Amino acid sequence: MTYIVTSPYELSQVVAPRLLNAPLEYERSYQDQLNNVLRLYFNQIDKILGQLQTNAPIAVADLPSAVTSGIGSRAFVTDSSVSTFGSTVAGGGATKVPVYSDGTNWKVG
Repeated sequence: MTYIVTSPYELSQVVAPRLLNAPLEYERSYQDQLNNVLRLYFNQIDKILGQLQTNAPIAVADLPSAVTSGIGSRAFVTDSSVSTFGSTVAGGGATKVPVYSDGTNWKVG
């Protein structure tokens, strides 16, 4: 699985919800409220994972900024002109390589 930020927007941070205190006896309204809280929370997580996950290789020119992607972000490129591990990736070639962000540049690896 390859992770790369594919959205031009910053990812929002998801905070775990504060769950309701359960009543001593079963109440349908409590169950409904709990289900709504959990549904909203998991929808937020799904949205963020959808922004991060992609399995499609991309061109070097289509990589987002290594700075904004952050250290450790990963992708797979299809047109690298270098293949030496740890070298800064450059487009214009035909080599397919995995790349990672060191926080400044995309590096082969």
